[in-house]
Amino acid sequence: MEETEHTCIRSDERGLTAVIEFLSAFTLFLMILTAFMSLAQLEMGSNDTEIDQVDQATVSALDHLVGGPGWFVPALEDGDFDHANGTSEWNVVSASDLQKGRVQTGLILEGELDVNRLNALSNVTLESFSEGLGLAEDLSAYLHISVQTSTNTTRVGLVLFEGGSDINSARMASTASSVVRMSGELLTVTLQVHDAGRQSENLVITEVMVRPIGGGPEWIEVYNDNSFATSLYGWSLNVTSPSATNNVLFQSGVITGHSIALFTGSVSSQVQGNATQIIDLGTFGILGTGSMNLLDDGSSVMELRFTRPSQTKPLPNSRAEWGGQTGLLLGINNALVWDGGSPLNSASWSVNQVATPGDVPSSVTNAS
Repeated sequence: MEETEHTCIRSDERGLTAVIEFLSAFTLFLMILTAFMSLAQLEMGSNDTEIDQVDQATVSALDHLVGGPGWFVPALEDGDFDHANGTSEWNVVSASDLQKGRVQTGLILEGELDVNRLNALSNVTLESFSEGLGLAEDLSAYLHISVQTSTNTTRVGLVLFEGGSDINSARMASTASSVVRMSGELLTVTLQVHDAGRQSENLVITEVMVRPIGGGPEWIEVYNDNSFATSLYGWSLNVTSPSATNNVLFQSGVITGHSIALFTGSVSSQVQGNATQIIDLGTFGILGTGSMNLLDDGSSVMELRFTRPSQTKPLPNSRAEWGGQTGLLLGINNALVWDGGSPLNSASWSVNQVATPGDVPSSVTNAS
């Protein structure tokens, strides 16, 4: 009887041990399976169709960018495209013509990144750049090109191009990179595609001339603080004084990347300085010349506004104000100059005794 009870106890112990070993093995199996599924998720990506499409669009767009020299097709007056006169030399086409036609900004010529095409990116608007790379209307891009390796160690890490739309409000984003050669150096080309929109609201008023000397024109200096060109379509200029309010909505025009444009009351007598463009506002009743004093010398508020797609109300992007409570009083040939900081705050402005049309200090161009 005692031997039978002992045998039962040993059998129970073996059974319990077998159960414990089975549970341990099963737990280990679940851990391995979980790790495998996590690894598979990392390698294959998510099952979100939208994200997968953005990933594919990014890879395809980067392939267009670094896969060849690109092309340009001019626009015809009827809105169609002149394919017969298309060219791979898109880099020699003006900014205004690039905006009207269709451009794919390929950067590679004879196996290397072409510096002329790199520099010509400043003539392309972000919208044209995105469309040319085949991105859908709801997708935009941010491009970053820098030196990865060079015999000149001081150039390693140097950013050669950086521009695009702000990604902060993006719901989806994807990034792809490629390494290319240029003049013995290796460059990293990184393209980020996202759905935060194609607006690049980087135009800012930097200087205003209200009381020109010697019958010269009134003028406004505007700086484009983006590496890509900015279309003036959707932008407007509003001037409010105690006696009147004037407004002009721009229907066309392009300001190239990191460049200065002068809006003037007289193109023929305007001093250009380092400005790349002079835009005539003499016919819009905002800027005058000689005896036509259209800007109020004593007090006014000038706003550069932008109207976003799907919105009806323009929002101020830059504001210049003088007189009144600002303490900014303008004498003959004095200029109202933006010093940096918020372009909407009158505390960011000062009065200079000497005007400098077309010459924006580097301290200011890096401040916006």
